Amino acid sequence: MQHLLSGQNWPARLFWLTLFSSLLIGGCSRPTTLAEIRSEGVLHVITRNAPSIYYEDRDGPAGFEYELAKRFADHLGVELRVRVADDNTEILSVLDRNYAHIGLAGFADNPVYSDRFRAVPIGLSAESVVIYNRDTPRPETVADLADTPLHLIADSNHLPHLEALKAEVPGLEWQQHPELDAAGILERVESGELPVAVIASNELAINHVFFPAVKKAFSLNEPENLAWLLPAEQDPSLVEAVEGFLGELASDGTLAQLKERYYGHLDRLNYVGARTFVHHVRNRLPRYEDLFREFAGRHDLDWRLLAAIGYQESHWRPNAVSPTGVRGLMMLTRNTASYVGIDNRLDPKQSVEGGARYFTMVYNRIPDRISEPDRTWFALASYNVGFGHLEDARRLTEGAGKDPDRWMDVKEFLPLLAQKEWYSKTRFGYARGYEPVIYVQNIRRYYDVLAWMRDPAQNTEHLASQEVPSLSEDMVIGEGPTLDESHPSLPKSLGVTPPTL
Repeated sequence: MQHLLSGQNWPARLFWLTLFSSLLIGGCSRPTTLAEIRSEGVLHVITRNAPSIYYEDRDGPAGFEYELAKRFADHLGVELRVRVADDNTEILSVLDRNYAHIGLAGFADNPVYSDRFRAVPIGLSAESVVIYNRDTPRPETVADLADTPLHLIADSNHLPHLEALKAEVPGLEWQQHPELDAAGILERVESGELPVAVIASNELAINHVFFPAVKKAFSLNEPENLAWLLPAEQDPSLVEAVEGFLGELASDGTLAQLKERYYGHLDRLNYVGARTFVHHVRNRLPRYEDLFREFAGRHDLDWRLLAAIGYQESHWRPNAVSPTGVRGLMMLTRNTASYVGIDNRLDPKQSVEGGARYFTMVYNRIPDRISEPDRTWFALASYNVGFGHLEDARRLTEGAGKDPDRWMDVKEFLPLLAQKEWYSKTRFGYARGYEPVIYVQNIRRYYDVLAWMRDPAQNTEHLASQEVPSLSEDMVIGEGPTLDESHPSLPKSLGVTPPTL
């Protein structure tokens, strides 16, 4: 070998140097990003809490972007490992350093990111919309916003549009709020603390029912594709895999199905009269009333309460399915059904039996010192959002000097679990805390009407001066009850006067 590499035999020397170089380069080349993910067995994503992206509810992780990421990880045969960031700024920083494979945060496929990231559209679009409080004058154009600071979350899709518009309206100003998320912005516009703000149209759509005083003024831009961002340092292998996977979901209808689950119901969140509920009581309830009576009796429950839960969950539809896969008359998760000994969630008898067992278990976790009806309201809230999130809200209530054993006080703090400045201080983190409040409110309505219709003699005096409360027909099954500004009255059989809602 030494002879071949000597200066006297340079053709042979060149041959061996070339061969060694080829072997060295080929043997030490770095595997592709996709190969690394498969080798490690983990897909790392970074995200933030938002109903449109990622959140934990009583059934586990959920959110449109989360579901896409989970399906993609399953497609690759790897574990999905989620890191929850405080805000968009942290997500962008992590991606800049290539510390995560994908960023899920409702980012727009905008040229402003092209030098830093690879963007993959996910099949949704959104606009930057100006919002205001309905009790204040509506801004009609961008010129109306001059000298009135707009408020928005930090490092959002809205910044490029505002910067472009500032050239046309020099007086246009804005303030970013790193400490707030979309729900925090909406809450402050609702209360009047912030006069005008900018928010993504999809986040407004999902949250709007909880903030009825917030109104849309106009959009700052045409709809933009929302995208996942991937570090520019990565090779194209992961981008190509994501694009191919999302293309398959679009082709087979799965993507449209997911969009319908999370967004398709939003234009049906309307208010209707009690006649819809009365119609269902007359035409649906008779099929299941004996089941509600039987299993409520076994667990010492009021059957009308159990029936009201069933209506809230499924509108008494035995084949109902929610966005997160819970199903049946009582909308049980697979884990809950297994825990209470149910093997067929679509069987009405098993579903009602499982719902009665599970509600009793939840009810028994509520401290005995909490008196009725508050204990029932807490149990309903826990049934909806989970015991851990309820306990977080009770701790926040106590920390504010109010009574954690009183529903009237705790229901003021449950919605704060959807705001970063509050859920960051809790043990169980983010929750869609508005929903259990409305969930309990709706069930109280349904119970009241059932008590009146099924036992009229018992409630004649109670209802003598009452109108039948308005009820919502087109609620999101098991997930998104509507907001009704009327106040429900409690049935006398519960023996109390309700607090002001």
